[in-house]
Amino acid sequence: MKKLLTSLLLAAAVVAPASAQTLVINNGRVVTNTSAGVIQNGAVVVRDGAIVDVGSDITIPEGAEVIDAEGGWITPGLFHPQTQLGLIEVGAEPSTHDDAADESSFTAAIDVADGFNPSGTHIASARLEGVTRFAVHPATGSAILAGRGALADASGSPDSLFATRQFMLVDMSQSGGRTAGGSRTAAWAFLRAAIEDARFYPGRFMSHHEGDAIDRYDAAALVGAVRGEIPLVMLMDRAADIRRAIAFAEQYPAIRVIIAGGGEAHLVADELADAGIPVIIDPMRNLPDSFDTLATTNESASILHEAGVQLAYTTLGSDLYFNPRLLAQHAGIAVAHGADWDDAFRAITLTPAEIYGVGDRFGALATGYTADVVVWDGDPLEVMSAPTSVVINGEVQSLETRQTRLRDRYAELQNDHEYAYEH
Repeated sequence: MKKLLTSLLLAAAVVAPASAQTLVINNGRVVTNTSAGVIQNGAVVVRDGAIVDVGSDITIPEGAEVIDAEGGWITPGLFHPQTQLGLIEVGAEPSTHDDAADESSFTAAIDVADGFNPSGTHIASARLEGVTRFAVHPATGSAILAGRGALADASGSPDSLFATRQFMLVDMSQSGGRTAGGSRTAAWAFLRAAIEDARFYPGRFMSHHEGDAIDRYDAAALVGAVRGEIPLVMLMDRAADIRRAIAFAEQYPAIRVIIAGGGEAHLVADELADAGIPVIIDPMRNLPDSFDTLATTNESASILHEAGVQLAYTTLGSDLYFNPRLLAQHAGIAVAHGADWDDAFRAITLTPAEIYGVGDRFGALATGYTADVVVWDGDPLEVMSAPTSVVINGEVQSLETRQTRLRDRYAELQNDHEYAYEH
């Protein structure tokens, strides 16, 4: 019996060798986002969802699935740092919005994971353009504290939301001032009061349920940001507001501040670099669409990179729910206005992952990293280039979307049907 069992185990090993779950992407220009730089005519070896080898002299394991890049570019998947993918389906239809709770009494306790839809149609559109990971941001509702955001992959699978309650978002911009009571002074007073409520949670709530600004439930949710366990993302554009945020970070050194928006961040680039505060900007924003963005310029990205600011790019100027797919194009705009290609590409891959604390797993092609890999037919930042293969968690993804299905359905209509609905 023992000999029979041993034989069966050996047979199973032969039937299912280690290479059975191996994928090799080869014959391309490999952008690693590591000290290895760019590898010409390189390859990436993936096994069981993780990268196990990257180089130019790779032996393809027997039985491996092979994707031939045909001389194209092989890169890490794009990581979008600021989206509302899975929260909004149709912008003009309120019933499809789960981004903001306009009439809720809750603030910090709101969790986007409760409203995220992994089957949202815009996720597939983003994946088609090389986005493999993204941050899901709530929008402010009845208060400037919007709640907690999450991180997701673009596979569309039920478990694609891979990290919940990863950051807290607060609106400290012009709109935040209106929400808080009519001015920025009210917004800052509310935020400081909420911070103090959370700092002294639960003691402050032992005798009653209400704090000075938020209740017990919201205070419990805000504790993570106050203790530095998750970052506090502050929405703001005006240079004066950003300086106030820098002073706030000095006042509360345990709080990890991230600036999102940053229309005038380039005016305080050196201060941001010295403070070590990351910034999420859209390189395409160059119009003074409000008094908060009078100094906005396409050169903002290059100035911030030059100053040494940890910088990630977003698509705020297009939108955050159906145009995250344009992320690479926005990075190309940054390069067109002075940013180095390497800095710009890092700003849509590895840097966003680092900002959210997952840079050891995503955003680079290196041994041990999750296998999020995109094959492009040309320079990813060139608007006419497109992905030919997208891999997430080591799995080759479909490049089909609702739009491509409609295109294919109606590309060549035949008139051999009696009724139009038969097409």
